[in-house]
Amino acid sequence: MGGNSRGPLTEPMFYVLMSFLRRDMCGTEITEFVERKTRGRVKLGPGTLYTLLGKFQDEKLIQETEVDGRKRTYRITPKGRAVYQEEVDRLRSCLMDAEEEGIL
Repeated sequence: MGGNSRGPLTEPMFYVLMSFLRRDMCGTEITEFVERKTRGRVKLGPGTLYTLLGKFQDEKLIQETEVDGRKRTYRITPKGRAVYQEEVDRLRSCLMDAEEEGIL
């Protein structure tokens, strides 16, 4: 999952991690952020979202900060920020390679 040892992040993974960069969020807020940020191009169903949140928690990329009934709020960890930044750097390198080839 992102980073050199994990391989690249999928688009939903990338945008879920991005959603936490400015503040803690719950599932509904994450879904709305991703849909708004991608102008509807990336849609997260509950199965995808909660699978990713569980995986990110297991890998310590995010942590739960609050539970209010069924609503759970999460925040990105320093490790999660590092994985996100590695993916941004990887994507920048890809774009630079394409520009060098005159493709953009």
